[in-house]
Amino acid sequence: MPTPNRAFLLGPLLKGVSRSFFLTLRVLPAGMRDPVGLAYLLARAADTIADTSLIAPAQRLDLLLSLRAQVNGEADDATLRRIASEVAAQQTQSDEKVLLESLGPALGVLAQLDEPDRAAVREIVTTLTTGMEFDLRTFPDERSGRIGALGRFDELDRYTYLVAGCVGEFWTRMTHAHVPGAIEGNMGDAAPMLARGVRFGKALQLTNVLRDCARDLRIGRCYLPSDRLAHFGLAPDDLLRPDASLRARALMFELVGTTLGHYREAVRYTLALPRFAMRLRLACLWPILIGLETLLLLVDNDAWLVPEKISKISRKRVYRIIARSPFVAPSDRLIRRWADGLLAQIEARLKP
Repeated sequence: MPTPNRAFLLGPLLKGVSRSFFLTLRVLPAGMRDPVGLAYLLARAADTIADTSLIAPAQRLDLLLSLRAQVNGEADDATLRRIASEVAAQQTQSDEKVLLESLGPALGVLAQLDEPDRAAVREIVTTLTTGMEFDLRTFPDERSGRIGALGRFDELDRYTYLVAGCVGEFWTRMTHAHVPGAIEGNMGDAAPMLARGVRFGKALQLTNVLRDCARDLRIGRCYLPSDRLAHFGLAPDDLLRPDASLRARALMFELVGTTLGHYREAVRYTLALPRFAMRLRLACLWPILIGLETLLLLVDNDAWLVPEKISKISRKRVYRIIARSPFVAPSDRLIRRWADGLLAQIEARLKP
């Protein structure tokens, strides 16, 4: 295969591995696309390493830490060849295989970025891989038949920062750097937007945790904290029982309530962007609406802990959201009406 160039990496390959997120990347202002797209590619490669269950966790951790060192400037062609030979060969998705075999050129693109963007990409990939490292160190081998669980809610909160909340910070810094006037003042004045960006990311990750709980349990990962499970008379293994969806429903509702608080900050984040930044507003609005509609399905799902009954909105519904959103994004009033309507529907389900 010819050496992938920048256009291929940030075009066809990025589209192949990012799936629906590519829609968000395409709508971003031009200056943001390359650093955000490259950060996504590197994080996706790291995630693929961390999730390749045919490789022992200790070996995955070693490869993950080696890739992090590469991103932070310690070039080592032997490590890249090792990743290509040990991990790429295990992939069933051809695009992910190509990505793992293209890490050298991707790191070359990283070296070509302006220094502030290069530093920001390195920082976000380092933080995201710290979250992946947490997974590999915390949970048992997926094939062990055992379940590991987080102990307390603050561990879950920290985890959601490492794997998603930090993306809100990165996104805010990229916006400030590449879209003049979208975030007023210098970054020292942007603490409220940075904080809202963190909560934006946490909202999306908590939605994923709740949506994917059934599948995660079956690979030995319970992100629902043990202290909250115990409060409702449950242990992690109880979540595999046939009646688990009903028994754990109150805990799910509790965590949905926490998630809604984060979504309100995500809406405030979007409304704080000026109307001229339409592309940014759309890029924020789509995940908020998709996430809220996912939560609405979840709270109506009496079998939410059954893997075959996962709460996932249809592709058709996603396209309808995308089609309607350009007419809504310029108006603060219409954004509030759409988001508040979904929030109210979910909250109504949470009431006894």
